Amino acid sequence: MAIAAETVAHFNQPWAMTFLPDGSMLVTEQRGQLVHVSREGEKTDVANMFEVAYGGQGGLGDVILDPDFADNRYIYLSYAESLDGGATRGAAVVRARLAMDDGKPALEDITKLWHQQPYRVGKGHFSHRLAFAPANAEHAGDLFITSGDRQKQDPAQEMDNSLGKIIRIKPDGSIPSDNPFTDDGEIARQFYTVGNRNMLGIAFAADGTLWAHEMGPAHGDELNKIEAGDNYGWPVVSNGDNYSGVPIPDHDTRPEFNAPEVSWTPSIGPAGFVIYNGDMFEDWQGDGFIGGLVAKAIVRVTLDGDNSKEVARYGWGKRIREVEQGPDGALWVLEDKAKGADDDSMDARLIRLTPAKEES
Repeated sequence: MAIAAETVAHFNQPWAMTFLPDGSMLVTEQRGQLVHVSREGEKTDVANMFEVAYGGQGGLGDVILDPDFADNRYIYLSYAESLDGGATRGAAVVRARLAMDDGKPALEDITKLWHQQPYRVGKGHFSHRLAFAPANAEHAGDLFITSGDRQKQDPAQEMDNSLGKIIRIKPDGSIPSDNPFTDDGEIARQFYTVGNRNMLGIAFAADGTLWAHEMGPAHGDELNKIEAGDNYGWPVVSNGDNYSGVPIPDHDTRPEFNAPEVSWTPSIGPAGFVIYNGDMFEDWQGDGFIGGLVAKAIVRVTLDGDNSKEVARYGWGKRIREVEQGPDGALWVLEDKAKGADDDSMDARLIRLTPAKEES
């Protein structure tokens, strides 16, 4: 299939995007700016932004809409913050109301709903991707948050911290009483899964199934079907090895852990994830699309339990941070900031992909 690519706008280190009901967009820039983008590509900075802890992998992260956005105007944002103004950092999630008075976007009623516990020194593996369970999912209307291991490894298996977990909370930040680790301690009440590493993509399929991918250490990236209460094995098992070269036992050596449906060696550097359900690319309905930071490609996967697999890789030549589906079924891509680009570089493109018109 021939694809047409249209560059709509340029950004400085963008991280995530979401669509508003009128077809316009919100795009996050990692340094701390939320940007409103009109359907024509005109950009306006959203006012009243809060401070983020920018640096390394930290900064402003994901943005999604409340399922009832048309009525309540709520959006949800993830970010890295420092409570002491220094090197100790952690991921957090806020809810805010998006005002559009006189066409000027601004945040109002900003409320912090969740944060990692504890905050740690370092600037890596925040994860903080967000997804709402759709109406046909088991936990319809609940908010799921990927909470990275902060490059600390062992905490992913521990119940007294929220590092290396998938979190499930209500839209107001309260904790559901039926979360699977409720009996394992106060912090564990929020856990949905444990034993995760650095999850930069999470999405629900049309049948309500939850999927997430995570970066492996030196290779061994994973795509996982997410099951309540399961342990995904990090750092006890992995299909990759430590960066030092020290091997890690593979998943097949420890069947008590949930093994990935798809694994990549060499690494693709998965970032961003959408499960396509539009009409513009009918042959792709139900397939997942993953951005490749290392692969510099869009990776397409079929999602069929243990039969899931990569089926195509579309070379891009640049690091891809995010892939999203537009209201009309087009696929949208956010490039990552180029390596070595200066701090004010606007070299990361927002691109709309559509089927190319056949020449007559």
